[in-house]
Amino acid sequence: MVKLFQKPAFKRVYKKLHKNQLGSVNRAIQTLVDSPELGVEKKGDLSGVFVYKFECLGQQFLLAYEWDECSRTLLLLGVHENFYRDLKR
Repeated sequence: MVKLFQKPAFKRVYKKLHKNQLGSVNRAIQTLVDSPELGVEKKGDLSGVFVYKFECLGQQFLLAYEWDECSRTLLLLGVHENFYRDLKR
């Protein structure tokens, strides 16, 4: 059983999503729970952080997360604009 954790920055964005966006985001989260290696690992300041890109209503969303064998930690969700700047905070 994989445990799923959410950081406050992720929760803030997630609760502001519209109902029609939730389906795409929840599918992306489920995809990462099942196969976390799909994301791209970042380098430098963000080493150990993975980013998964997916479509949501014709717009590309990014989902940042960390993972190990028994847990997934969702760090941040959003569009590309200022995403990495916010992630470094």
